Amino acid sequence: MTIETRWLVYPDGERQETERLLRVDELVDMNGYPLPLPPPGDRMIAYRVFKIRRVEERGELDVLQYLDLVPAAELRALMGR
Repeated sequence: MTIETRWLVYPDGERQETERLLRVDELVDMNGYPLPLPPPGDRMIAYRVFKIRRVEERGELDVLQYLDLVPAAELRALMGR
């Protein structure tokens, strides 16, 4: 039996467990929930999933979902401003 654990890995190296399985290039909020497009505003903390790595050891599978901070200018561009 394999136990799967999903993690959000923030730019500073901090990790937070999550129930969600994300996709590369998906925009998410600071809790790992998808942001609608266009985003609701440019004054928010948003991350983009840039890499997903799977690490398996002795019946445990860790899914590491690496996040990169999205600058406010890029959020403004996504809003069409």
